Amino acid sequence: MLLVDRILDVSPDGIRGRGLKNVTMNEPFFQGHYPGRPIMPGVLIMEAMAQCGAAILMMRDEFKDSIPLIMAIDDVRFKRMVIPGDQLIIECEVLWMRRRIGRMRSTATVEGEVATSMEVTFMLMERD
Repeated sequence: MLLVDRILDVSPDGIRGRGLKNVTMNEPFFQGHYPGRPIMPGVLIMEAMAQCGAAILMMRDEFKDSIPLIMAIDDVRFKRMVIPGDQLIIECEVLWMRRRIGRMRSTATVEGEVATSMEVTFMLMERD
């Protein structure tokens, strides 16, 4: 389930980055969420934000062979519905890293308006 269409940019230090998700009516979740009024489920917006953050982290050489796992999600705010035709711009910033555990802030916007924001604590697991 890939919910990021493209990584737009990553800062040279690998701490910040942006990605995008084009939300189309072809998404399977719109079949039942909700008939006659399609709205992207909040949990999938959060997943897209986490995937964007993971992709940005994995671009760093020291983490390229890691698998990021979510440990906690905090301070989630839903400010705007996301509907077919919207383009989510997802901005992620690593707040801190200690060994293989870190925290990231992420914001998803549509046309400059905040749709969702959250903070994620994650752990980087070594690939076998």
